[in-house]
Amino acid sequence: MGQLSINRRRFLASAGALAGTATFMRPGMLRAQELASQELRTVGLSVTVQERILNDFKAKSGVGAVSGKADIFPNTQTELLSGSDAYDCWETIGERLPAMTVTKTIKPIDTADLKNWDSIRPIFTETDPKLPASAQISGQIWADEAKTKLWMVPTVFNFDSIGYRPDLVSAEEANTWTSLFDEKFKGKTGLNVDPLIAFGQAILAMNSLGLLDVKNPGNPNAEEIDEAAKFLVSKKKDGQFRALWGDFGELVNLLASGEMILADAWQPAVMAVKAQGIQCSYAVPKEGYRGWAIGISEIANTPNEEAVKAYADYWLSGPPAITVSEQGYYSPTTKIKDVMDPDKYAFWYEGKPWVGPEERGIKEGDLRDGGSLEERASHVAYWHQWPDEYDHLIARWDEFLSA
Repeated sequence: MGQLSINRRRFLASAGALAGTATFMRPGMLRAQELASQELRTVGLSVTVQERILNDFKAKSGVGAVSGKADIFPNTQTELLSGSDAYDCWETIGERLPAMTVTKTIKPIDTADLKNWDSIRPIFTETDPKLPASAQISGQIWADEAKTKLWMVPTVFNFDSIGYRPDLVSAEEANTWTSLFDEKFKGKTGLNVDPLIAFGQAILAMNSLGLLDVKNPGNPNAEEIDEAAKFLVSKKKDGQFRALWGDFGELVNLLASGEMILADAWQPAVMAVKAQGIQCSYAVPKEGYRGWAIGISEIANTPNEEAVKAYADYWLSGPPAITVSEQGYYSPTTKIKDVMDPDKYAFWYEGKPWVGPEERGIKEGDLRDGGSLEERASHVAYWHQWPDEYDHLIARWDEFLSA
């Protein structure tokens, strides 16, 4: 019999505890039969809430039941803040953490409970003193100054840009956020339905056009929000946008059909269009990318705390990140390099040419749009964050939607 089983039996005997005490052990120490009595109910974007990933987690962890729901961030936030107890964790984006922490809707996860935390990338632990902490992901996810407890365990991150059809738009025209608002492309551009994203990209474009001078597009003041709202409303009334998209499949279909030829886009959507044999590229905007990170936040009243911790640690183990990496995202753990095919890692992370047969529309010798992780990370304009004037921004967004 293993030493772990003996030690555990001695501990329970000496403490006079019930078998339920095992739920307080670290996820890496929990035996399969102990997790089997728990379930995991997660909600998040389809980026990470994927059936094959959830099935793999269930098989490897021994959690009794695993289920997931895909929905956009604003919808889930509203549902959780209304008091829903339908989920154990929210696979949220860093910018939305303040709304959940102040309402105590989520609770921190201790890094000591994550055996794979030792391989986290520095971008999540080191804060650049030149920028406000809240403007960086490393300043958004921590629940304590000592950096031992996390409001969100990162699972995936990326730097967003503009997806475009190079057969219909030149790279020179597309490599700027102003292209989404250029009258030349009226009726052919698209915006994301998340107001925090839409306002940020509008401000990036307005800065470039000389209409504004906002140092941190992720945290505009009330006056700057008003100016951006006027800009967005005027563009909408002029018929600039083909769609306000919120679903991955919707974005892919609109770009593939040519109904949208330029859109604020996720890079994996661009890859999905290319996989159909249709030309599609990801811009390198002169103003810079928008940085963001998604991760696992534990719902405060979950009865399945150990399952949530096991799920977070699973994401940091390496293998589940292969799926999202090959779609065009990045893993926050360096363990991905140990488990991913070396040639594929070289392409997705190191900016090296594709080697081997065509896959997902990528051909021999192709390079990832934007280059290596290091190159793209150095070209970030700002990270998504919760703006100080959030209520004011949402009021102006409602005006935009009804315009």
